[in-house]
Amino acid sequence: MDQEVKVSLSGHPYQVSISTRDHRWLADEPEEVGGGDTGPQPGELLLSSLAACTAITVKMYANRKKWPVENIEVELRYNSAAKPDPLTTVIDMEVYFAGDLTEEQRARLLQIAHSCPVHKVLTNPIIVNTKAV
Repeated sequence: MDQEVKVSLSGHPYQVSISTRDHRWLADEPEEVGGGDTGPQPGELLLSSLAACTAITVKMYANRKKWPVENIEVELRYNSAAKPDPLTTVIDMEVYFAGDLTEEQRARLLQIAHSCPVHKVLTNPIIVNTKAV
């Protein structure tokens, strides 16, 4: 399924309006860099995409297996201290599973967490074709 997102910036210094299908939300920069802090920063949106995709992928897998996953929490953060070089980004991810799961099931769910589509996009080469219109 092709996905499309549109972003427009006008009015507020850095506030953008984001839309896809019938959904709309905002992104912005913090006040200390001139924004209005009316929404998440773009980097936070990227982390939230990875976290949401991870949780959904794990839950879908657990449902198919009929495993008792009651709750999934995913926490992500950029880890600038672990960067091996200036061009590499390091993201730390912690995944919490609530439910009566065996250690083997937890280990398998952690493997599945790395199989979400956004994780695959971020860990493979990306080509961005940009043109002015």
